[in-house]
Amino acid sequence: MRVAALFLATLALMGADAVIPEKKFESRLKDVAQLQGVRGNQLLGYGVVVGLDGTGDKDQTKFTVQSLTNLMSRQGLTINPATVKVKNVAGVMVTAELPPFARAGSRIDVTVSSTGDAKSLAGGVLLMTGLQGPDGQTYAVAQGPLLVGGFSASAGGASVTKNFPNVGRVPEGGLIEREVGGNFNNRATLRYNLMEEDFTTAVRVVRAINAELGEQVAQPLDARTVDIQIPKAYQGRAVELVARLENLPVQLQSIARVVVNERTGTVILGSDVRIGAVSIVQGGLSIVVSSTPLVSQPAPFSQGKTVTAVKKDVTVKEEKPKTLSIEPGVSVGKLAERLNAMGVSSSDLVAILQAMKEAGALQAELRIL
Repeated sequence: MRVAALFLATLALMGADAVIPEKKFESRLKDVAQLQGVRGNQLLGYGVVVGLDGTGDKDQTKFTVQSLTNLMSRQGLTINPATVKVKNVAGVMVTAELPPFARAGSRIDVTVSSTGDAKSLAGGVLLMTGLQGPDGQTYAVAQGPLLVGGFSASAGGASVTKNFPNVGRVPEGGLIEREVGGNFNNRATLRYNLMEEDFTTAVRVVRAINAELGEQVAQPLDARTVDIQIPKAYQGRAVELVARLENLPVQLQSIARVVVNERTGTVILGSDVRIGAVSIVQGGLSIVVSSTPLVSQPAPFSQGKTVTAVKKDVTVKEEKPKTLSIEPGVSVGKLAERLNAMGVSSSDLVAILQAMKEAGALQAELRIL
């Protein structure tokens, strides 16, 4: 058992923070914002994979047998489900994404995932499966041989599995049958959604668009949304307007953010994040409990009994605390380097950053995953 004690002491600003010039950089509009209404749509369907080498669903997976018999009945064959016992068939869920502006006859990739207790889908073929959207309409049909990036083998009670053999893909296995309606050129307005909400960035996007078009057609609705009234010169030509705007350079601000993954101990630090003056004292207390089995053996012919016992030893070791003083204006990247030089573990670093944020010394957004 290990108890790590982390203390944040003598936290005070020892004067005004250093004045740091703002770092600015440019990016294209299409890299920082998404055009509303231009997105894909999720498709889902249930299908059957055949041709497996004895790695399909077992008899207790009733829906697979039912699916197989229903499929046979549509082909003109009448089969009693109670007599069907096959191991080369598996029931699967088929998923895909219908791209924006997809047209009938185009092909898309589909992902196939086992829903029963099949061991592997390697070598299988997906039979014709309809893919529906949230409205229940069929937008694509999928069929074809599976590509599985893994395998599973077993013999004599031993088994070997690599990657995920119960999930595969059918490249270009989906054929689009129905299009999503709508005429993009007939739009009267465009709306961009920023990927990161920021009032400053929203205002800069508006200024850049208005300066490019030479008229006040863009306005910010909030920290994430920018609305554009299509100018008269581009009425019925919204595609040309988007093509002109998507490569427009936009001046951005670097975001002061620290991302911490507590489960893995991973810390992503922004080098531009600054902290106030702070002293960190880190120490540890280790308690080790060990047990040694003992056996009391009676003397010969004494009619005694053998008695077992356990001897427990407890050792307490307190490490010498480590102290680190940070001057004002130091970046979090430098702080991490100094803490690593002190031998601070990743889990302790996470706790230190959390404590600094609570104490107000970390002037940045702290995201815990």
